[in-house]
Amino acid sequence: MKKLYFGGPILTMEPDAPRADALLTDGPRILALGDRDALRSAVPEAEPHDLDGAALLPAFTDPHSHFSQVASGFLQLSMEGVRTPDEFSRRVRAFAAARPDGWLFARGFDPTSGCPVPGLAELGSMAGGRPLVVQYASGHMGLFSPAALAALGVTEKTPDPAGGRIGRENGHLTGYLEEKIYFDVLARAPGFSLAELTDGYRRAQALYFSRGITTVQEGMFVPEMLPMYQALLASGLLALDLRAYPVPAALPEVRRVFPVEMGHGSGRLRFPGLKIFLDGSPQGRTAWMRADYDSQPGYRGYGTMEDAAVLDAMALAAREKLQLLAHCNGDAAAEQFLRCLAKSEARFPVLRELRPVLIHSQLIGLDQLPRVRELGAMCSFFPAHVWHWGDEHLKNFGETRARHCSPAASALRAGVPFTFHQDSPVVQPDMLETIWCAVCRVTKSGVPLGPEERIPVLEALRAVTVNAARQYFEEADKGSLSPGKRADLVILSQDPAAVPPEKLRDILVLGTVRNGETVYVRE
Repeated sequence: MKKLYFGGPILTMEPDAPRADALLTDGPRILALGDRDALRSAVPEAEPHDLDGAALLPAFTDPHSHFSQVASGFLQLSMEGVRTPDEFSRRVRAFAAARPDGWLFARGFDPTSGCPVPGLAELGSMAGGRPLVVQYASGHMGLFSPAALAALGVTEKTPDPAGGRIGRENGHLTGYLEEKIYFDVLARAPGFSLAELTDGYRRAQALYFSRGITTVQEGMFVPEMLPMYQALLASGLLALDLRAYPVPAALPEVRRVFPVEMGHGSGRLRFPGLKIFLDGSPQGRTAWMRADYDSQPGYRGYGTMEDAAVLDAMALAAREKLQLLAHCNGDAAAEQFLRCLAKSEARFPVLRELRPVLIHSQLIGLDQLPRVRELGAMCSFFPAHVWHWGDEHLKNFGETRARHCSPAASALRAGVPFTFHQDSPVVQPDMLETIWCAVCRVTKSGVPLGPEERIPVLEALRAVTVNAARQYFEEADKGSLSPGKRADLVILSQDPAAVPPEKLRDILVLGTVRNGETVYVRE
């Protein structure tokens, strides 16, 4: 069916024709843009869609999040907004009472909000002696009750692994685990049922659609996800485009189960590349830095992979012609990635063509940006950190480093292509809040954080449309509005380029269209 959109600003994100009077679609594709009356006369049978002053843009593309974690989050206790020990305990006890059997999982606890971290005995008491896991908002660490630690085999004699830490006080466990030990232990915890996860995926997909996002990432695909993904495809539930990045160890099994979905291309599910982790979280103080933390002299965080392992991952990506995404928050992690990439590209020139991505790049040094460009890499920034944890970054890293977190303006000047993400479920998949953060750069306490890193609204929009499509090698199909491209659209209550910058996050998503079909309408 042909549809004609008109009656509001249409931002094409095309450099030569940034705005259009009307847009005509034919099923899943854009047919034409131009004068409303001319298009109506040429195709009188097109179904009219009057925007009534609303703005039409290409749908948003998510360059990095964790779709399965967003889905499972709907099945867990939310600890967002907890600021006191009483509130922490009250929520856990109520959740336990409503679920009298099995493990208890909570998500989104942020100790930087001011709530003291409960001790091991407190965790056991509020869980009623049951296994309890409380995941931090950063996704890199969490708390485990005594029953959970025992079930997962963590004791006072368990050594700290390389790239991870077990919380101890006077030699006794505190229940806190971070980075590698946290991920390893959490992977052994029992999962949810197929029916529960299916409902979680349905709700996660609806959430992304409600935010105008039609392409989503599974930012760390592990073998345990394979059965659920097989069921997800078989169910016919998957309506968005999902781009999944396995860890290197999972590649053989993923290739066996999903052979036709490997590499770049179209289709609802694709596995375009691989994912590695080089450090941790800035607000969790595990990001790997070249200089000491201001909040902890003598400490610089730590890396999670040796150079040899990073080089092996790059060689694998080159041989398989797969893109490589590397989690790098600190400048020391970025340095390791760039050092290894330079060596690897000398051996495997194809890596440059595969558009390697530094995920987060929050504290990348301005001196490192020219090398990112020279090596053909991209940065995917997390500018929402400016609002959510900017005040914490000032404490941890001092003003000089904190003011350049997610340095989009510097990247723009250096000619480094970049995208924006929310790392959901770390924060909600809210592109408009992210755009506001990148344009205004203010912390929760009202401190302007690096005003020199502010960028224009249209550049911020490019980061979640044109540039994001390019990150996935899908720029010929998505990211802007032009004839032949996908009819993936978002309808906004106001034109982002026409409102005062401070009002950007107040703009509402009124509707989302994927492949020409409306998948969300705001009620």
